[in-house]
Amino acid sequence: MAEDIILETRGLRKEFKGFVAVSDVSLKVRRGRIHALIGPNGAGKTTCFNLLTHFLTPTRGQIFYNGRQITGSSPAAIARLGLVRSFQISAVFPHLTVLENVRIALQRKRGRSFDFWRTDRSLRDLNSRARELLDAVGLSAFEGSIAVELPYGRKRALEIATTLALDPEMMLLDEPTAGMAHADVERIAALIRRVAANRTVLMVEHNLGVVENLSDHITVLSRGEIIAEGDYRSVSGHPEVIKAYLGSEHA
Repeated sequence: MAEDIILETRGLRKEFKGFVAVSDVSLKVRRGRIHALIGPNGAGKTTCFNLLTHFLTPTRGQIFYNGRQITGSSPAAIARLGLVRSFQISAVFPHLTVLENVRIALQRKRGRSFDFWRTDRSLRDLNSRARELLDAVGLSAFEGSIAVELPYGRKRALEIATTLALDPEMMLLDEPTAGMAHADVERIAALIRRVAANRTVLMVEHNLGVVENLSDHITVLSRGEIIAEGDYRSVSGHPEVIKAYLGSEHA
């Protein structure tokens, strides 16, 4: 039903000087699901993410969030509506502590991005919620650690904590397990499942094991176009999907 659709695109297209990166993509993401966007390298997945959050402007097409057209809105305005993205490259303040990173994200949520000159007491008031978020992502033991010193998998967990600090209704996760060792992949996959318990997640992910275990629905892109949709079993056996991945590391 229409009310179950939290995010929708209609005929979304992006061209770069004649090169079509995303071609007439019509996507529907249902509320409360983990929806994966997959495809071989160069398929247009990250470009699609950039369009959804307006870090890129569509050449044409429309984007709707909770039934409201957000085409042309600024990234900040889209985030305030509850659609928040975490980036493929970890985006934290490297020389601040883990707790300070989450506390800054909480300041942004309440509209005070520049609380640095406020009293320590005022900032300490945010510590309780920050510690709740760190506990949720398994970083309680690291709150005093400098972010740059964290192992890679823990940095990604911190990024998810700072995203959660904005209290998103829907999270866009771009390659959440990229470059991780097996143990970190399992930890982040379990974390995504936990944080998706009361929100919608759309993720770009190359690790098909993660996609299979986490996703309720999958959209497959190839050369900027949707070639298949459905659950993992149906899309993994689709002839066009097999052809798109042929010769790749996932074939």
